[in-house]
Amino acid sequence: MELNLTPSSGQDSTTNSQSTRSKTDSVWEHVSKERYANGKKALICLYCKKITKGGGIHRMKQHLAGVKGDIGPCKSVPPDVRFRMENSLQEFVNSKKAIQEAYECRNPYGPNVSQFEGDMTEGEEEVQKMQSPMAANSGKRKKSTVDKYFAPRDTQGAQPSMRSVLVGKEAIWRADMSVGRFFYDACIPINAVNSFYFKPMLDVISTIGPGYKDPNYHQLQVNLLKDAKKEVQLLVDSYRAIWAKVGCTIMGDGWTDNRQRTLINFLVYRPERISFVKFVDALDIVKDATNLFKLFDEVIEWVGPLNVVHIVTNNAANYVVAGRLISQKYKHINWSPCATHCLNLIFKDIGKMDHVAELVRRASKVTIFAYNHIALLSWHYKKNEK
Repeated sequence: MELNLTPSSGQDSTTNSQSTRSKTDSVWEHVSKERYANGKKALICLYCKKITKGGGIHRMKQHLAGVKGDIGPCKSVPPDVRFRMENSLQEFVNSKKAIQEAYECRNPYGPNVSQFEGDMTEGEEEVQKMQSPMAANSGKRKKSTVDKYFAPRDTQGAQPSMRSVLVGKEAIWRADMSVGRFFYDACIPINAVNSFYFKPMLDVISTIGPGYKDPNYHQLQVNLLKDAKKEVQLLVDSYRAIWAKVGCTIMGDGWTDNRQRTLINFLVYRPERISFVKFVDALDIVKDATNLFKLFDEVIEWVGPLNVVHIVTNNAANYVVAGRLISQKYKHINWSPCATHCLNLIFKDIGKMDHVAELVRRASKVTIFAYNHIALLSWHYKKNEK
């Protein structure tokens, strides 16, 4: 079976408003348009490769926003893209609602029976189409596509595309070696292939084809970095509404890096998600409980005092005093020590008990003896393999 897909020329016989909208709508950055040999068009999601042959760009917005109903949600779309698509759909609903309200104000008793079809304004025509049961439900059965019976092509073991089948093994090997050389030359950790953004990056590049030009050093360091920061900021701002609705917990994680710097990571926890806020070099701050209290107070003010219900830190003396100061200033915020830190201290005290310390010392001797004798160690490994 030969699909014979050819790229769309972009010069379809559509109205001026539709062509203008198609050029300016941000959803086209995440969707590609293809045309079959018989003239029919299809839209393809750049993240999960889902093909949609009907419904237009609005249905693809629902797909990227994760709205169930007319089309299945995309499981590979980045969170920031989904957030923008949700806002775009909400704006569409608000505009339709405004048109409906304006139409009802002009026509409180319904449409005029003597009014001809061409006499209605563009907004009224949109409302008439929305109100008409024939426009919303044409009586035809919904056609189920074959795609829902197969796994997406970017999943492991999924059905390959026609193009990937026709490509030779040598070409695939060259592509794989190019990716491998980049990893080896730049000393990138191999587990970077498990990144959420690795496969979507390759999928978008392969969809564009040979005409794609990679971003240069300046774009990665300046322009794209600014855009990525804006996306993260939009994502964090979307969480604020949830913080205000269900409340959140601020966690202060103190640790020491390889350079012996005392750092504190500030995290905001809410059900099902943790957001990183910032880290602070607190070498001089942790020594004084008052300064530590001021540091936590800045984070509380940034999150919103009414959104915070709980503070979690370790149970060192200076953190305990800072937690009491926070509870005195904000009566609704409770402080508690970290359970993991408390358990570590408990196990450390247990290890100091005489009979436990003696048992640990004897076990350490056995371990050292085993690792110093290769024959015994080899026998141990072979026994575990069986």
